[in-house]
Amino acid sequence: MISARRLHRRTLAAAAAAVAGALALTACGEDATSSGGNTQFVSGTGQLTVVKASDRLAAPDISGETTDGGQLALADYRGKVVVLNVWGSWCAPCRAEAPNLRKVSEDTADRGVQFIGINTRDLDVANAQAFDRSFKIEYPSLYDPSGKLILKFPENSLSPQAIPSTLILDREGKIAVRALKPLSEKELRKALEPVIEEK
Repeated sequence: MISARRLHRRTLAAAAAAVAGALALTACGEDATSSGGNTQFVSGTGQLTVVKASDRLAAPDISGETTDGGQLALADYRGKVVVLNVWGSWCAPCRAEAPNLRKVSEDTADRGVQFIGINTRDLDVANAQAFDRSFKIEYPSLYDPSGKLILKFPENSLSPQAIPSTLILDREGKIAVRALKPLSEKELRKALEPVIEEK
């Protein structure tokens, strides 16, 4: 008879494998903007969704180890506007948007905004750390190589279902904006500003 703990582990492993398989199936074959060619990434729809305050749903309370070995819980940032970016060091569009995220993060830190990354599909954390050093990213990133944290977003919710994806959470931890695309600095500021201004 299989113990409940072993069954739970098998269920989590199967779910992680399903996410990895789905991500692999939806990966683009080649990114024309990549200097290396053949860089695969999970292509988004290009859609940016803005949700009015009365219709927002709470983001799941994700937590775990960061790429630098610390611990982070999304709930610790309640009361701040949170920009949650899903990225991978192997992803050319993630590299393209990284300087934009860094700049806006630095410019809005004193306005109650916290940027957090979710690094995914980097099987070696050293790759994620090298990415942060290269782009001078100072904000923390959760290390999620198998996509388990992304699975915590309920089906049919505004989940970060592409790489890169960006969510903007209001001060109550509810999803106010979702972008299924790499963001320019201008696009990010335009999406973020109204959420910062909310009281």
